[in-house]
Amino acid sequence: MKACLLIFCLLISSLSVAAIKEQTLDYMDGNTTLEGVLVYDDAWKGPRPVVVIIHQFMGLTEYEKMRARMLANEGYVAFAADIYGKGVRPKTPAEAFQLVAKHMGDIPLYRSRVKAAVDFVATRGEVIAAKTVVMGYCFGGAGALEAARANLDNVVGAVSFHGVLSTPNPQDTQNVKASILVAHGAIDPIVPRTQVEGFLDEMNRANADYKFVAYANAVHSFTHQEAGDDPSDGVAYNEIADKRSWRDFMDFLNEVAPTSVK
Repeated sequence: MKACLLIFCLLISSLSVAAIKEQTLDYMDGNTTLEGVLVYDDAWKGPRPVVVIIHQFMGLTEYEKMRARMLANEGYVAFAADIYGKGVRPKTPAEAFQLVAKHMGDIPLYRSRVKAAVDFVATRGEVIAAKTVVMGYCFGGAGALEAARANLDNVVGAVSFHGVLSTPNPQDTQNVKASILVAHGAIDPIVPRTQVEGFLDEMNRANADYKFVAYANAVHSFTHQEAGDDPSDGVAYNEIADKRSWRDFMDFLNEVAPTSVK
């Protein structure tokens, strides 16, 4: 009985030491101040791979922080990046679409914002910079793919969840080095089949290592519970697709940027 009590106390003690750490950090892209959130589990010792999360159209929200915590629990350092700028948080979809149009209409600017996050987190002692994966949702999925198209330093993987797949000059994409995972809603009306086919042609020409997964009955924003439950709107949460795509993402990470044993 005493032995069991001792083991229980040691277990509780070890659990109390481990904790998910979150830090809100300023960083720069040229003269623009950005504000991201670094998340990691301090029970994991030594540097480890890092996942940069690019937010959806409403900017950096609790959603990205939640995903960062999930990644921290798997042994990754996660950095929820800021594309719009410190203090720039749209209050309405109309404001958000203006910011999306600004960045999607200026791909060099968008790539620069993604690169700023990748370069900043590479300086952190908690990370293995050479094992950086960029992932994103919707608008952020487009940013992850632009990281791959630009062959950003240290980026070994790029992951798009229900993201925009097109780019203004697909013919410029050449010799993509990062491995790519695309998690796509099979009946997504916002990213239609013509865009999918154009993306696949682009990646094939660029000799990219990619995996494209289409999830049945899923439309746009299928990982967001806030998207509602009516697929006829074109955006809706799909629990099955959400869980399946996350498992596919974990498999992808284990291949391109595995963590060490805890």
